Amino acid sequence: MADVACLGILVADIVGTPVDALPRRGTLALLERIELHTGGCAANAAVALARLGVSTAVLGKVGADDLGDYVVGALLQAGLDTRGLLRDPGAATSASLVAVHSDAERSFLHVPGANAVYGPDDVRWDVVGAARLLHVAGLQLLPAFEGDPLARMLAEARRRGLATVLDTVMNPRSRGWDGLAPALPYLDWIVPSHEEARELTGEAEERGMVARLRRAGAKNVALKRGERGCLVAPAGGDPFHVPAFPVRAVDALGAGDAWAAGFLAGLLHDWPLPKTVRFANAVGACCVEALGATTGVKSLDETLTMLETVV
Repeated sequence: MADVACLGILVADIVGTPVDALPRRGTLALLERIELHTGGCAANAAVALARLGVSTAVLGKVGADDLGDYVVGALLQAGLDTRGLLRDPGAATSASLVAVHSDAERSFLHVPGANAVYGPDDVRWDVVGAARLLHVAGLQLLPAFEGDPLARMLAEARRRGLATVLDTVMNPRSRGWDGLAPALPYLDWIVPSHEEARELTGEAEERGMVARLRRAGAKNVALKRGERGCLVAPAGGDPFHVPAFPVRAVDALGAGDAWAAGFLAGLLHDWPLPKTVRFANAVGACCVEALGATTGVKSLDETLTMLETVV
């Protein structure tokens, strides 16, 4: 049985680089590379966890189409438990056109597809309940889970003895704070990016973001800050900052999901929190060194070596 159940959005990413501007209407521009990769917060975190040696199940929904065949095949090849992955003949597999800019930042054109019709009734509890930890990834692109449905699912996971972690994603059409707040009391950790936390809480400063999340019931908070590392605010302790590892960034796609995978791995290994966070930063740093959301993620031993050799 899997130690981690990653539940959330599954996406086929068509990644192009470098894209610093769209071609003039009706014309053509040349790129260096266009590639097809698995994407989506749940898929990315699950693949990264598997590469780190963590037994992982992935739960979500794709279409009964060619892109769905690709996503399912890639997740199986990564060594994941896919029993909780559903195929829906009435929905297209979610997909993104990912424009990777010269500075490694990325922009998205996205089709929600089957993620938009994945709901609580689709969850395979025989898969989730056998895990030690439930990681919900990409809530803001899972409309059927936003609000009370997610709170009820997390409460059930807690009742079954699972630790719970949630990661967020940008979506201007989501329910925002109202879709997140009911779930916060049932989470052991929430790990949004700085930008996501700012949009969801309406707070401009990180202290205010953490305070609002805690007032709504969150206990432990980690804010991912990209090249600026991360801010961690544990329950009963003072917030602390852990700097990022210096690397040459090629593509920031999936970096936050890789960070989450490293963080989850550290929790499962019962490492001290500072080591867990530094390890998460290392996994995220490896991710951005290659094109695609998971291509750059290294093995557990390779990543631990990075911790020992980089001051």
